[in-house]
Amino acid sequence: MSPDTVYTTLQYSQLPLDGSKPCMYIDHDLAVANGKPRTNFESDSREMEVENVRGQEHAFSTDNSGFQFIKHTSAHLKFTDNEEIKREYYPESIELLKKVTGANRVILFDHTIRRHRPGQEDNSEDTRQPVRRVHVDQTPESATRRVHMHAPSEIAPELLKHRFQIINLWRPITHPATDFPLALCDFRSINWETDLVRTTLKFRDRDGETFSVKYNPAHKWKYLRGMTLDEAVLIKCFDSKTDGSVAILTPHTGFIDPTTPKDAPLRESIELRALVFYDDLPVDA
Repeated sequence: MSPDTVYTTLQYSQLPLDGSKPCMYIDHDLAVANGKPRTNFESDSREMEVENVRGQEHAFSTDNSGFQFIKHTSAHLKFTDNEEIKREYYPESIELLKKVTGANRVILFDHTIRRHRPGQEDNSEDTRQPVRRVHVDQTPESATRRVHMHAPSEIAPELLKHRFQIINLWRPITHPATDFPLALCDFRSINWETDLVRTTLKFRDRDGETFSVKYNPAHKWKYLRGMTLDEAVLIKCFDSKTDGSVAILTPHTGFIDPTTPKDAPLRESIELRALVFYDDLPVDA
């Protein structure tokens, strides 16, 4: 094993024993109110190698692996007020995504701040913890629904005729992400037909859909150890270009890095979710 590779436990998913579709409630309280367990499936813990690719960042892109590390220092530094984030961080992130991807149009549709607080219940937007389950945020069907939900209704049908993606822009905030870093699975190592399982995600006002991921020993996991405040990663969750020439998505998860110092500050991060369009319509349409 390379000095830049760690062994750690990753949490994959097992299908429900009764053959039903996997389902997860976004909040514990919502599951209780509906008389249901938070999930109807179990975790499948597996020991996996995760390679630190620092110094090799240029080898990975949203087109080949499904993720891309970039250098960028945000002008917004506080990340404590959602309205300020939308007013200040959203515009710079739109321009950044356009620059990195070459897209014509970017629509940000939400963000999540995660703060690792051991023992705290992940039960609201204000208490989101790092996710320890291997997953993909979107399926092809939910990605299409996102276009209808967030793009102007008069151009949404036309936008769907062109290539589009959903990309998460993830970065550490406050301090480097040494604790509970993010692992990303190279798309070239997954089996599209057998590894991904459509999973209902139940919100208070609607149902969404994500991919849970089944264990596959061929998976190649990567991370960037100690991501700093001037580093970010683009995580592709969907690409409508499905001719085999590019990565379609990237399974990902938070994980425990055994090299993390015991006194490392607890991880704090933000992820923006973006619709990224390569259309030929006027940008003010």
